[in-house]
Amino acid sequence: MDHPAPAPSRWRRALYAGAGVLVIALPFAIREGARRMDFFRARKVEIEGARYIAPDQIVSRMKVDTAASIWDDADIWEQRIGSHPQVREVRIARRLPGTLVVHITEVPPVALVPTGAGLAPYDAAGRPLPIDPTVVDLDLPVVAARDVAALRLLGEVQQETPQLYARINDVRRLAHGELALQVDSLNVLGARDLTAARLSDILPVERDLVRRGRRAVELDLRYRDQVIARLP
Repeated sequence: MDHPAPAPSRWRRALYAGAGVLVIALPFAIREGARRMDFFRARKVEIEGARYIAPDQIVSRMKVDTAASIWDDADIWEQRIGSHPQVREVRIARRLPGTLVVHITEVPPVALVPTGAGLAPYDAAGRPLPIDPTVVDLDLPVVAARDVAALRLLGEVQQETPQLYARINDVRRLAHGELALQVDSLNVLGARDLTAARLSDILPVERDLVRRGRRAVELDLRYRDQVIARLP
């Protein structure tokens, strides 16, 4: 006949509970100890993913103290970097013994917009970005004015069909609010609410024209479910 195991004594229960706390707290204790070691001082910062942002802008925003450890709370540094208008996402990793690796995802510019001071880069939300086009080479389409819908369209095309985006030279509004895009040497007309998916309808039409040895000077997307090709 089996007998039930005796209940653990009070001191044994306390020992088990204390061991559990020790297992949970041990990584924190090790980390806190490492923070006080000169071996883990933050001696170097590497920036990855920054194309338009100068690395020194990121480093200066971090404000890494000379006594900082790579085991210090990275959330503070990430928040400081994340306040930069060109930063979409940031993640900081550690490379032993003393390097902080900052991974940046930028808010990309989608177009150049004429301003009183010349052409300025804008993002897909219609916000100007602090990028100096005289310093950074920006191969971007030109939007005739700050048109948030047109900028949003370019952002969608940049994400969904980058090979088509690379061919767009400029975008402008017509008299009735419709859009006109210069795609290489091709004029493309679209409705005022033109989408990236609808714009990509020109691609199979272009391929079909090439197969037939023809070339269009204008493709008209303003009519529902149709692409009208105007030939020379």
